[in-house]
Formats: sequence, structure tokens, C-alpha cells
Amino acid sequence: MHWNVIDSGIASAQQNMICDYDLLQGLSSTANPILRFYDWEGDCATYGYFIDPGHYFKSAGVEKYGLHTARRPTGGGIVFHHCDFAFSVLIPAAHPFYGLNTLENYACINNVVIQVVHKWLKSALKPVLLTYEDGQDHAQSKHFCMAKPTKYDVMLEGKKVGGAAQRKTRCGFLHQASIALLLPSEEYLQAVLNVEQGVISAMQRHTYPLLGEDVPSIGKMQNIRRELQNMLTQAFMDSDVTEPRKF
Repeated sequence: MHWNVIDSGIASAQQNMICDYDLLQGLSSTANPILRFYDWEGDCATYGYFIDPGHYFKSAGVEKYGLHTARRPTGGGIVFHHCDFAFSVLIPAAHPFYGLNTLENYACINNVVIQVVHKWLKSALKPVLLTYEDGQDHAQSKHFCMAKPTKYDVMLEGKKVGGAAQRKTRCGFLHQASIALLLPSEEYLQAVLNVEQGVISAMQRHTYPLLGEDVPSIGKMQNIRRELQNMLTQAFMDSDVTEPRKF
């Protein structure tokens, strides 16, 4: 299958979200699905379209750490991007992979993420899709991507390693994905978030960071992101169009 692969490079949180929205609006003019990779200018976090960031961020902490925030054109919770690998998939409505059921779209794309994470780990650990949701630990946990695993998230040893949010229009759908590489420190989360400790504890308990607790150098982190980008590109390129609902 032919994919239009875009590497947008480094941009601000707001610029990255505007780019995804513009690509979604333009899906009616393309026949091919789009795979977009991008990086972040400084510390960035995005939040779902229906979230009021003023309820969850401390202005003093945001200023101290130079955290840049932006609203996503998709739903979902708050995601910190200095410690993840983010990418977007856009599927035109006329394409065989476009589905009316949002959850099926999640499963379809996250099956590719499972293949890539499994290959990257080089171990017997096998990621799986979450088929059911547990009760949430804290009322606010649903507003934080890594604090509340949801159906068809990518799970590893019972914890969330990959999540996403979607927006569907008549033109097609936008799938904004995140793979956890590291977990923000508790000190950092307490400084920038206006939430109870239970939410931070839920993030620590439910997140599986691929890199563990060791923080790599900037150069090594760039190499890891580049490796994941290459592996994801190949995995999507190898998708089998003879089975439209199975990447």
C-alpha cells in the first residue's frame, strides 16, 4: 500500500496541532493515507479538545519549566511529549481502511504499534490490546492519557505503553498516537499539575515506559525516536490491503 509519509521536524506544540488539523481538513483531496512524524520545540504537552487546561496546570510550574501546551484537534487526556514518541495517522473516508466504528479504527492502527514495540524490545515480551477497562483510580485520572488505560490501548505487562486519540469527519479520520518512552518525574508532575496525588500515582502505576527509569542523553533519545520512526514507516508500508480492517 502507498502511504504519504511526512516528517515535519521540530515545531511548537501549537504548530504541530495546527498541522494535523489542516491535514485532516484536506483529506478529501487525497486518495492515500498519511503517516506524519514530528518532534517538539522544548517541553510540550497537549490536551484533548474538550479539556479546560486551566483546571489542571499550575501557571507557576508551567513557567518554571518552560512547558508549552496546546489543544489537540482530537479528544483524550493530557499527554507530556518530552518523554514520548508521537506520530499521526490520517485515513481518507474513501479508503478501505476507513471505518465507521472508532474503536475498530483504534484496534486497526494499534496492531501496527504492537508489532513495532515488540520488534523494538527484542525480547519475549509481547504487547497486547486492552480488551476491557478497569475502574478508574481517581476521578481526574480520565483526563490524563497515561493514568487511565482505555479499550484497545497498547499494554505491556498490564501497563499502558501506547495510547491515542481520534477525530473523525466526513473527509476521514485523524489518529494521534503516543508511545511512552519515559515517565515524567514526580517532582516535575507535582510542579506543573494542579491535581491530587492520586492522579500522579495512577500515572506511575499504569504507565510502562519503554526506556525504564534510565534517562538517556539527548543524542541517544533522538536515535531511539529515529529508530521507531523507521520501524513504524516500514510496518505501515507493509500493511496488507487484501484485509481492509486489519493492518
